[in-house]
Amino acid sequence: MKNIDVAYKEALDYLYSFVDFSLQKTSTYSPDRFKIERMHTLAEAMGDPHLSYPTIHVAGTKGKGSVCALCAAALHEAGYKVGLYTSPHLDDYVERIQINGQFITHAGLVEMIEMLKPYVAAVPDLTTFEITTALAFLYFSMQQVDVAVIEVGLGGRLDATNIVQPVVSAITSISYDHTQLLGNTLAEIAGEKAGIIKPGIPVVSSSQVEEARLVIERIARERGTRLVEVGREIYFQEVSHSLQGQTFKVWSSGTDGIAPATLFIPFLGEHQLVNAATAYGILQIFSQRGLAFQPEAIQEGFANAFWPGRFEIIQVAPPVVLDCAHNRDSAMKLRLTLDEYFPGRPVVLVFGASEDKDIEGMLEELMPQVKELIAVRSFHPRAIEPARLVEMAAGYGRQAHCIEDISTALGKAMDLAGEDGLILVTGSIFVVAEARKYWEKVTGIRRY
Repeated sequence: MKNIDVAYKEALDYLYSFVDFSLQKTSTYSPDRFKIERMHTLAEAMGDPHLSYPTIHVAGTKGKGSVCALCAAALHEAGYKVGLYTSPHLDDYVERIQINGQFITHAGLVEMIEMLKPYVAAVPDLTTFEITTALAFLYFSMQQVDVAVIEVGLGGRLDATNIVQPVVSAITSISYDHTQLLGNTLAEIAGEKAGIIKPGIPVVSSSQVEEARLVIERIARERGTRLVEVGREIYFQEVSHSLQGQTFKVWSSGTDGIAPATLFIPFLGEHQLVNAATAYGILQIFSQRGLAFQPEAIQEGFANAFWPGRFEIIQVAPPVVLDCAHNRDSAMKLRLTLDEYFPGRPVVLVFGASEDKDIEGMLEELMPQVKELIAVRSFHPRAIEPARLVEMAAGYGRQAHCIEDISTALGKAMDLAGEDGLILVTGSIFVVAEARKYWEKVTGIRRY
């Protein structure tokens, strides 16, 4: 029998032998290559496994992973068998597909890929993401999940996940990202994200800038869909926060006489309160239209939720913070969260990013707080040259170092931070993933 490690590597090689837009240079991106009809054809041949369980479908630029994690944790706490499909992964491909917090095993992924190969062979031009999505849908069906929480991969309208018929949809915070595919204005991007809105299926929206909100509102109206918005129908108020998490109150309009729910999340930053309020709204609708559960499930589930790499403090003294911010808006929210939790701390920034991102915008948000920058290169085809980052940092009058290897860069950052400083690793999910992997190796603590 073939060694499972060898078989797993061969399975990943098979997946990556197809087109993977996440690993392509921007010049190869082309909107006409995203054909949702391929996904419909593949799923139909497999017996439409995604229709065998109720789903929650979540799109957005930032926060959709956190919202999905919160929803899945609450539904699991309610006693349901919950599938969770997200992307990309931090460390291991199997992180994308999990049930009740347990990743599909390497052996399970190998088995599922072998099962899918005949179906894949019959549909030309499939992508890595489309095949992985089909795999997740089939796996959840075979494992007889009670519900699946599905995160959109890219955009919404043409995303492979958009063949689902959800109980409730959601759109988290919209900002500029993937503009070469989704459009150069927030209205255009919102139009693509709102492509997941289905006729008659309620949609919950995080608070949005007005340009994006108006598009979502119009599409919901055109499709005869109930739109529930954070800040208009769902309200929240922070009660307290610490490095362990945040306590807040949340309530819905039209519930006079009913006390607000008091909830705790182990995620930090005001933007995570918006995400939590969005998840709360999703679950309120799902409990009415999908599977019933007691309010206590939300309370316990939110408190136990885990979503790594989002203002994740992996060391307290000196603080080491990992955050997957990769556009200007998320960098701004990261800066505000740093101000709130670590005011006045000089920051040593370990930064690497993909060349197609708004690097100037991210640095403009972060550099005023930075004492020194260490430019690194992530293990990714689109990674920007660290030397270019050093040049960009010079415009802010900050000392900058070029250390391509992330483990070496972290060691240097510790020296530079001293006792009073703070180390921030950000700019790309790939940089954060490598930093987490290094920290786990050094400490021997697995952070899952």
